[in-house]
Amino acid sequence: MAAERQSAAVMEENKENERLGAGGKTAAAGLGDTLGLEILQIIKESQQQHGMRHGDFQRYRGYCSRRLRRLRKTLSFKMGNRHKFTGKKVTVEILSDNRYLLLILMDAERAWSYAMQLKMEANTEPRKRFHLVSRLRKAVKHGEELERLCESDRVDAKTKLEAQAYSAYLSGMLQFEQQNWQEAMKAFNKCKTIYEKLASAFTEEQAVLYNQRVDEISPNIRYCAYNIGDKTAMNELMQMRLRGGGAEGLLAEKLETLISQTRAKQAATMSEVEWRGRTIPVKIDKVRIFLLGLSDTESAISQAEDDEAKERLFESVLSECRDAIQSVREELKVEQRQRDAVLDAEMGKVSNLQYLHSYLSYIKLSTAIQRNESMASALQKALLHQPPAEEDGKRTARPQDLIRLYDIILQNLAELTQLPGLEEDKSFQKEIVLKTLVYKAYRCFFIAQSYVLVKKWSEALVLYDRVLKYAKEVQAQTGSKKKNFKDLPDIQELIKQVNAEKYSLQAAAILDSTETTQEVSPTQNKENKPLLERLDNFCLDPSLVTKQARLVPFPPDFHPIPCKPLFFDLALNHVALPSLEDKLEQKAKSGLTGYIKGIFGFRS
Repeated sequence: MAAERQSAAVMEENKENERLGAGGKTAAAGLGDTLGLEILQIIKESQQQHGMRHGDFQRYRGYCSRRLRRLRKTLSFKMGNRHKFTGKKVTVEILSDNRYLLLILMDAERAWSYAMQLKMEANTEPRKRFHLVSRLRKAVKHGEELERLCESDRVDAKTKLEAQAYSAYLSGMLQFEQQNWQEAMKAFNKCKTIYEKLASAFTEEQAVLYNQRVDEISPNIRYCAYNIGDKTAMNELMQMRLRGGGAEGLLAEKLETLISQTRAKQAATMSEVEWRGRTIPVKIDKVRIFLLGLSDTESAISQAEDDEAKERLFESVLSECRDAIQSVREELKVEQRQRDAVLDAEMGKVSNLQYLHSYLSYIKLSTAIQRNESMASALQKALLHQPPAEEDGKRTARPQDLIRLYDIILQNLAELTQLPGLEEDKSFQKEIVLKTLVYKAYRCFFIAQSYVLVKKWSEALVLYDRVLKYAKEVQAQTGSKKKNFKDLPDIQELIKQVNAEKYSLQAAAILDSTETTQEVSPTQNKENKPLLERLDNFCLDPSLVTKQARLVPFPPDFHPIPCKPLFFDLALNHVALPSLEDKLEQKAKSGLTGYIKGIFGFRS
């Protein structure tokens, strides 16, 4: 299998080289012997297809080496034989095919990818940084050679500009690694200017690659400006890092170090924080750094363009907050040993360290509520705009998902009421009660929505009434103080939605009852009842208009009828029969002769 994959890769590389050569010849024939090379496009496509999508610099370096060997073989530009090395250089005189330019480009890419591989390994082996700088110098040398070759009249103007920008980019990377900020900024600015001009000269589809390269270079320029002395660049770098843009590769590690150093310097001057009318001294460095970066993160969340960026920023805040809370807990353990953990005996209030822990817990729970509310709003939009059926097996949004989110929000609100030091804060407790009512109303609303989906109309109607009850309580408590609760969901909008849903529910219930009545008819048809026996039940029976319509039962069923009367002779016992004695006397007188006649049948 490995051999088959390798042979397939070789065939693909040969096809690339042949395709590129054919394109170069076509360009030369059509433009008066001018050569062209899409430098940035070739680099990006090769990197995406051969390991750079996953940050595998070693795999990309191997691809560059293989493609170089195939190009030399195709162009018959071999460096000697297996016994002896004979160095050759690409000169302007032999520049008849754009694949000669591709040779130099692949040399530069191979050296650059090796440098980036050493950059990753230098984190554990610092001495490899010397080899890294050496390979970057090699890449810059090849880039300058490519730029020199493209100055020939045989090369078109676009390729000349791309070669200059590529050479400036490699030079800027080398100066950046050597911390020559002035020279690095000059090289990056030159590269950025060329790519911006190229992007403006072509259509939007062709300018996408150039704009992406400009976005990659911008953080490096700002970092160089900061190190030169421009303090405003630091804020731009921090905002860019929070938005998740541009801080990758060579700059990522340096930028994280710079931000942590800057916050540490600012934290040295921070000694206290004020919350809910009480000043809290902050002596823990990790807490200071977290509180300093909190405002920047909150502004980045408000400026985030999509839900994914917001979710990532919320998670970063929660992670940093958990670390800060853990450091405060460790200090609280020490304070407990000194028997000062619960109450200050003189002031009769919670200690400063315990109050700081409550403040950080409040930040964590409030951020979790904001994150869940953001997720809930995204799910509500998905519920409104989702198709009626699932497509491609993807799971669509359901009201049950929102119920779970509002359950978590209510749990967080319940935890807020139990924070030490806030039990006697009436305004805080009232605010939490109000928020609880609002989120209970929303939770109840989506429970009703889930009942509507399963056609439980009475339960859904009761829940809608409960939503209106919660909403009225919220309106009664807020009154004219609506300005103080701008961060809460709009309860008036919820009331309008509930009223509309109630009317829809009543209509759906009526339609459902009508459908239920009509559903009885198929059962009657299955029993094969004639029309005469189901005149009281209306249904649309198509069989009535056919030749086999059953209107009356045929043949008719048997009906019971009265049977013939039975007569019993009850008067016989009361009948007076005539006397037969005279006949009996005659029989007695006949004697033996009569007896004999009687035997033989001669009696008359």
